[in-house]
Amino acid sequence: MTEDTAPPAARTLLVVEDDPTINQALTDRLTAEGFRVERAFDGPGALEAFARLAPDLLLLDLMLPGMDGLEVCRRVQAERPVPVLMLTARVDETDVLVGLGVGADDYVTKPFRMREVVARVRALLRRVDRAADLVAAAPPALRVGDLVVDRAGRRASLAGSAVHLTPLEFDLLAVLAEQPGTVRTRETLMEEVWGWSDARGTRTLDSHVKSLRAKIGAGRVRTAHGVGYALEA
Repeated sequence: MTEDTAPPAARTLLVVEDDPTINQALTDRLTAEGFRVERAFDGPGALEAFARLAPDLLLLDLMLPGMDGLEVCRRVQAERPVPVLMLTARVDETDVLVGLGVGADDYVTKPFRMREVVARVRALLRRVDRAADLVAAAPPALRVGDLVVDRAGRRASLAGSAVHLTPLEFDLLAVLAEQPGTVRTRETLMEEVWGWSDARGTRTLDSHVKSLRAKIGAGRVRTAHGVGYALEA
């Protein structure tokens, strides 16, 4: 699908993957789903394409020539926050947490199903739209003890000091802060934060909770085993 024939509302996606076969397969499927798709095959090319295209979402491989995906993610998020879906052959939790810590929103591990990738892309785009709606109708700042969550300004502070959160970490914290002390189920969190209608991807949820705990204190996010999480004062 070319720029001229793409529907006016189509979102622009940037696929960054050095394997030509995987890159082409992703491009073909996402184009067939109605997206505008541009491609890059290495880190420097990804940064150039990002600056030129201002895409709505990145599909970003971690292992890239020239500059790895983590550094690409760090740089694009510093330039302009954008949803990032990591594509990785790594399943080590540390690698995932590092990726989430530099601003990635979600990840899929190789080999992946194209249907799952498309579903996750759509869910991330829905989350961006929902976050914009929440900001437009944001209530006063939420306070849970000495933790303040300012949804309109998308800022959080702890005992008066700023807490630097990724977009997904902030959205997760804001949902938990709406009902402090109340356990929010995995299904609810996946729906309200990621846009998923079921609990698939709960490893992503657990990884974000772990990262959030590292920034606001482990004891502030309580685990209800087999159910979900609650924010405590």
